[in-house]
Amino acid sequence: MREPVLQQEEQSQSNTVRPFGWRDKFGYLLGDFGNDFFFILTSSFLMVFYTDIFHISAATVGVLFMIARLWDAFADVAWGRFIDTRPATKNGKFKPWIFRMSFPLVITGVLMFTTIPGMSDGFYLAWAFVTYIIWGTLYSTVNIPYGSMASVISADPVERTTLSTWRTIGASLAGLLIGVLGPMIVFVDNKISADRMFMTALVFGVLAIACYMGCYKLTTERIQVPAKEIEKGAFLRSIKSLVKNKPFLWILGASLMIMVTQFITQAVNTYLFKDYFSNASALSLVSLIQMASMFITVPLVKPLVAKFGKKEVSVVGVGAAAVIFTLLFFLKELTVMPFIFTMALGMVGMGFYSFVNWAFISDVIDYHEYLTSLREDATVYSIVSMSRKVGQALAGGIGGFAIAAVGYNAALGTQPQEVLDGIHMLGTLVPGILYGIVALLLFLYPLNKKRTNQLALDLAAKRELNK
Repeated sequence: MREPVLQQEEQSQSNTVRPFGWRDKFGYLLGDFGNDFFFILTSSFLMVFYTDIFHISAATVGVLFMIARLWDAFADVAWGRFIDTRPATKNGKFKPWIFRMSFPLVITGVLMFTTIPGMSDGFYLAWAFVTYIIWGTLYSTVNIPYGSMASVISADPVERTTLSTWRTIGASLAGLLIGVLGPMIVFVDNKISADRMFMTALVFGVLAIACYMGCYKLTTERIQVPAKEIEKGAFLRSIKSLVKNKPFLWILGASLMIMVTQFITQAVNTYLFKDYFSNASALSLVSLIQMASMFITVPLVKPLVAKFGKKEVSVVGVGAAAVIFTLLFFLKELTVMPFIFTMALGMVGMGFYSFVNWAFISDVIDYHEYLTSLREDATVYSIVSMSRKVGQALAGGIGGFAIAAVGYNAALGTQPQEVLDGIHMLGTLVPGILYGIVALLLFLYPLNKKRTNQLALDLAAKRELNK
């Protein structure tokens, strides 16, 4: 069996460290499986829960989402810098934070979907702001160490791509479970049920805790990351270095835009199928077919990336998604089933990017170390995460404002045709344009296959020289 050169470097640090293998892959899968029980639940159903159960206007929900995500963006960076200053424990530098913070995160997640009989609309507005913002902050305390951990589990580019694939499988499985079962459970007679929504959140909370504990137990941190002393101006120096890091800048932009696109699509899809197609139950089929179409790419990702490279495969995949979603806008005569199957073709293209996107970030962290000799896993990951939160903020705000702008009124049983046409445009043309922008940003990303492989060799040589 091939033993990567960089893995030899890791193993030389300790002869007792278990080699990278299936436990790491499955454990890392469980981490995002746990994350996305609530992440996808909120992105899929929280807006309609707030508008239809808490009676908060769509525009106000958009303001809430924007404020919360902007706050989370700065919380990500603050938490990343904090973790970089913490010493490693016997269980690693990042894993212990997953164990410590997952319990308050899940409890707050359940509270977001809790209704208290007899309370006023004003109370529910305040309840929404407080619980959602606290949940988002606590999410940073788990997700930042989880995402940073990939770069210390292995230094080998192929193994990192494998970790990224398994992470995306975990997120996709959570999306499949929530997307298929969620609409069947939480909607009654095409309307969302408060009681069923709470019970769903409670069950998913228990499952999320189990997944976090599995991630903690099964993964192994192999690369030792020393604690950094807090020096005056250190953060600004890191930012200046990252501004010179061109791969970082392009991935930052792509990460931001992909979150804008996906969150707008997820938020609008509920209204698209509930109102435009008058078939909320079809959301289950949407999730099932979309996830199945993405999983078609799983056996193809590793050989295609090995032959062509992460960048090259991703550009083609996202570009195809842009074309298909734009085409859907012009096919207004499509009924629900042909629409779903055509949308699924776009998800096949997106699958090639989704399964490798986290490996891009590990490469960017390596490139930062190569340029500066600074190993700042949590800081770099947290800034990328910050861009994703900004994307979520923009998407949450834009999604809420856009739904309001096309004239959606939750009090109406049936929306006027011009509102339905507006919802259709938000669910097709808008993501088509945004996916096109993402494809362009990935095309400009400079670490192609050849340069990525050379980076791994150059960084290993630099580490050896600095010993």
